[in-house]
Amino acid sequence: MIKIFCQSDPDLDQPIHVNVKQTAINVFNFNNIADCDLSFIFVSDEFLSDLKKKYFQKDHFTDVIAFRLNEYEESLVEGEVYISLPRAKENARIFNQPYAKEVSRLIIHGCLHLIGFKDDSKTDKEIMRKNEDDILKITNWEGVFTS
Repeated sequence: MIKIFCQSDPDLDQPIHVNVKQTAINVFNFNNIADCDLSFIFVSDEFLSDLKKKYFQKDHFTDVIAFRLNEYEESLVEGEVYISLPRAKENARIFNQPYAKEVSRLIIHGCLHLIGFKDDSKTDKEIMRKNEDDILKITNWEGVFTS
């Protein structure tokens, strides 16, 4: 069973939670994963930067952090994905992409990390990007902010 919870900082843009959930479901279906229990938390740059400092000892802004809450060997994927909406908006501007598409890419990226994909090397980044692109093609990314 796939269970997904969403929460957003009320001072930020409000993603349509049912569409966020469907984007995540697309990732899990694409990777033949039937069981997950995860939360998406949409936050400010400052909130995510504080998490980065606390858990990774790095002092800089980031767009997404994913925490796997159980062992990767388990079939149930339990995790939390934190996404900075201001950083996503800035990335969309820099990369000349629609904001909703960038947020959808971050949702996908976080889910891929939870199921074991890495982006530490050039090859890993290429694999991650290919997966993101493939899943974006089957995702209604335009609906992340409108139903």
